[in-house]
Amino acid sequence: MKVEAYTQTPAEPVEGTPGVTIRWVITRKDGAPNFAMRVIEVEPGANTPYHTHDYEHEVFVLAGQGAVRGQEGDRPIEAGTVVYVPPNEEHQFVNTGTEALRFICVIPNPA
Repeated sequence: MKVEAYTQTPAEPVEGTPGVTIRWVITRKDGAPNFAMRVIEVEPGANTPYHTHDYEHEVFVLAGQGAVRGQEGDRPIEAGTVVYVPPNEEHQFVNTGTEALRFICVIPNPA
């Protein structure tokens, strides 16, 4: 069992994406065979890339305000919002607020 503060996992910059960091807080290294949990922070005015994957995402917003951009346009998000991104759907997380947008993102373990 792993029990620790998420801040014990170092925040890593997301390559080519200024103002975005990721913490891989639960992975195969922890014995998790199926899913990885990440904590992502997007600074005010920053955003993740507009991209797609062949796997789903489950997201829980912890702090901040923003929008999730998808094929159907922008949808507002804030602390307490949940987001499901189906496989192969283009998406982007945009910080529209004045503090860090922080969210948990769960994905299948990378191959």
